[in-house]
Amino acid sequence: MDAQSVFPLAFDFGTSKPVVVEPSGAQVSSDGGLLPFRQLDEQLGLTQQLAECLTDRRHVGYVGHTFLEMVRMRTYGILADYADQNDHDLLRSDPVFKLICGRSIHDDHLASQPTLSRFENAIDTRSFFRLRDMLVDQFIASFDEPPRQLTLDIDPFDDPTHGQQQLTFFHGYYRQYQYLPRIITCAENDLVLNLCLLYGSAHPALGAAEDLEYVVGRLRDAWPGVRIHVRGDSGFGVPEMYETCERLELDYTLGIGMNARLKKYSDSLLETALAGFEATGQPQRLFTAFWYRAESWPAQRWVIVKCEANAQGTNRRAVVTNRLGAFVLAAAAYDAYADRGESENRNKELKGGLQADRLSDHRYFANLFRLYLHTAAYNLLVRMRHLIEVPLPEDRAEEVPVEALAGRRRRAHHNRRREHDPLGQGQPGTWRTRLIKVAASVYESTRRVLVRLSSSWPYLAHYQHVSQRVLTLQTSCDTS
Repeated sequence: MDAQSVFPLAFDFGTSKPVVVEPSGAQVSSDGGLLPFRQLDEQLGLTQQLAECLTDRRHVGYVGHTFLEMVRMRTYGILADYADQNDHDLLRSDPVFKLICGRSIHDDHLASQPTLSRFENAIDTRSFFRLRDMLVDQFIASFDEPPRQLTLDIDPFDDPTHGQQQLTFFHGYYRQYQYLPRIITCAENDLVLNLCLLYGSAHPALGAAEDLEYVVGRLRDAWPGVRIHVRGDSGFGVPEMYETCERLELDYTLGIGMNARLKKYSDSLLETALAGFEATGQPQRLFTAFWYRAESWPAQRWVIVKCEANAQGTNRRAVVTNRLGAFVLAAAAYDAYADRGESENRNKELKGGLQADRLSDHRYFANLFRLYLHTAAYNLLVRMRHLIEVPLPEDRAEEVPVEALAGRRRRAHHNRRREHDPLGQGQPGTWRTRLIKVAASVYESTRRVLVRLSSSWPYLAHYQHVSQRVLTLQTSCDTS
């Protein structure tokens, strides 16, 4: 049946006039907010550089869709909440997607799902070495001036699988069949600068020392004097990581699991914390630090133990560190480690907000390439956030610097930042609601492409602000 034959439709649900619905001949998209991202990408060259890393072995005469076009389809699709190849069977005719992928709205459709599947499965091994280099190159280029110090956080996250993907195995802790992606992020600018896709039951530290050594070597080639601090949870508290950090002269703070000896050394402090809570009713948080040598260590290392007692019970955590300040201010050194929680939030954005846990191709290398596509979408979003963020006005009522805030005061500060700057501090879902997901009518003439948005759209001011900041970047790049 021809869909046109069922229109127009009239709804009568108590209004004074019938609500009539009929189709329009206009070219309409629901993702008009991708245009500023495409403009920013043009200035930064993120998708262009990614596509240049790939070896295209297809015969030129049979190429209907370039690798660059398909990289952009998938990267912008992930930003707009289209994580799967199947989504593009409908998006291939979308006028905004045609524009951002370099086509006229009157041109042939973009790539279909089978074409995208062949694309993701066509990436060869050598391309992945170039992709690894590209992430670090883009990270280095994100700094206007050489940084004096960097904080690198290394973390894995679980990626459940639901098919016959290669190298997917059952993980006893997560109780599921999965992959185990691992990423290295920078706490100073939130960008991902290294990634790895481990098989499902792998130890999180597998190959981590080699990845860290590669990243540190690249960064020191660019910035010889940079001081680097490495943070990781107890999954990375293994001898190889300690030895690599010490050999490379890195500062490190790595978690260590509580064992019988560490518990013995901190039992009295935990009892003191518990007694203080019972006497005052106020949460207690105490620290101790000492030299400690495990059987597998060649020498002693400095360990900090945190003991807490509150209404939820007691809690002990320990870290191993070589930071100079840790020998004097144990609490401050531990809090600097605990700040890696913000990096874990960025991992959640990559996994949940940008759906990097949707690695559903059969081949391992196809899924690894998918992880790069999701990371490209994440890094583009991070660069946009930094470009348009609006700093929170200084609160003169605060008695200590923002960096020194802790507990409720720290959470309250972050809540004020999010309220003041919903996009600069926004999750991917916030960006979709307030910018990306907007209806747009697209018209193309011989002289220009006209994109019309509704003047009554509640977030039109956000669109204007973001677009003006991106265009300002364009102007500054042209003048320089």
